[in-house]
Amino acid sequence: MVVPRNNLSLLLAVSINITSLLLAASSNTNRNVLDVAGTLRQAHKIIKKETERETKETKEKETMTGSYSLSMQLNPRETLWNENHGNYKSLVESRLRRESERVKSLNMKVEVAVKRVNRSEMYPREEEVREEEISAPVSSGTTQGSGEYFSRVSVGSPPKGFYMVLDTGSDVNWLQCKPCSDCYQQSDPVFDPTASSSYYPLTCDAQQCQDLEMSACRNGRCLYQVSYGDGSFTVGEYVTETLSFATGSVNKVAMGCGHDNEGLFVGAAGLLGLGAGTLSFNSQIKATSFSYCLVDRDSGKSSTLEFNSPPPPDSVVAPMLKNQKVTTFYYVQLTGVSVGGQIVSLPPQTFSLDQSGSGGVIVDSGTAITRLPTQAYNSVRDAFKRMTQNLRPAQGFALFDTCYDLSSLQSVRVPTLSFHFSGDKTWALPAKNYLIPVDGAGTYCFAFAPTTSSLSIIGNVQQQGTRVTFDLANSLVGFSPNKC
Repeated sequence: MVVPRNNLSLLLAVSINITSLLLAASSNTNRNVLDVAGTLRQAHKIIKKETERETKETKEKETMTGSYSLSMQLNPRETLWNENHGNYKSLVESRLRRESERVKSLNMKVEVAVKRVNRSEMYPREEEVREEEISAPVSSGTTQGSGEYFSRVSVGSPPKGFYMVLDTGSDVNWLQCKPCSDCYQQSDPVFDPTASSSYYPLTCDAQQCQDLEMSACRNGRCLYQVSYGDGSFTVGEYVTETLSFATGSVNKVAMGCGHDNEGLFVGAAGLLGLGAGTLSFNSQIKATSFSYCLVDRDSGKSSTLEFNSPPPPDSVVAPMLKNQKVTTFYYVQLTGVSVGGQIVSLPPQTFSLDQSGSGGVIVDSGTAITRLPTQAYNSVRDAFKRMTQNLRPAQGFALFDTCYDLSSLQSVRVPTLSFHFSGDKTWALPAKNYLIPVDGAGTYCFAFAPTTSSLSIIGNVQQQGTRVTFDLANSLVGFSPNKC
């Protein structure tokens, strides 16, 4: 059959248009929209709140049903404590300084464990110690850093409310206590153990005392010390106390009553350890699961920390791995990273946890920026840069080496970025979780960073807006976007 010239031209035109539409549709599925104007408004808003905010009590939403099924309110650090940064750039710089020390702490813990340091030689257990000996800061394998999200927890009998940092990279719970030989500034009054009828000092032979990585004994009472990589530390008595929630309480929770707490701590009264070790809060209440959703730290909103609640049905579920050398951390079986819908080529063992306890990938609530081994980071970053050549480059900022000037844009389409797990499971991140503002003028940076360590860390910036469920009973980690 002969097609008339006019009809042939029409067919060619239709074919070209269809092909173009298909290519555009395919391209759009590998692109995310970053709301530049919206994220900048949030950046300016959080600074305005810091300037104008007066101390106020956040509404308590804790609930408890059954024995240990409970929920607590979860707040970003900036909604609870005014650090008077003055501008958004200063706020980001402050966050990243804490971030660097946090990562050093996590890596140090793994390094010490892998090298099998004889803990008894590093920290001898003494029957009697002098005050100055137990108060000295020590850089040790217990270093775990500080987190960025707070929850409201009531302690003692009668119960008193306190903001405590939530930290999946720590096991030991602790609270500042009177009398203070040295206490940092916090938003709540310091806890007074003499006013609580449920305060009970642990003896040196108590199992909880034996489980501490660093402890000592005075007059039969257990003393604890936790030291962090930045030189911060907390020292005091190791005790049991009652933690209360809206409709119930948990008795005899082992925790530190800190009389000497020094370093970069600020705002919160202490720390609620959510690690996988025996002394963490979730381990003590024998939780079968817990979950949290970390809201955008610039949003001023809050979410919940939940124990023993079922995971959302649409969760992207990944296997949870155990490191026999480091029992605190939650390792996840990451198989790859894709940018713009294309899997980044990486060596097969990049994210593997080896038999010595090195390597692997942990999910951490207290680390802000995801860290990848340098080679892996370079490959992911370069893939992102190849697909963003249309964006105006900007100078690097702090630990970020890939930044853009988006000051003239209201929104922009950027390549998708996803984490891949075994079983063809994919967790796709929203654009604002990997391209973030670092000042109020429109400079945005690729929010990943390299590490010379073999340990990879999925940080809380990447987790924002996603409910992360730690299914402890079945050794699974679930990621469910938009479930705050």
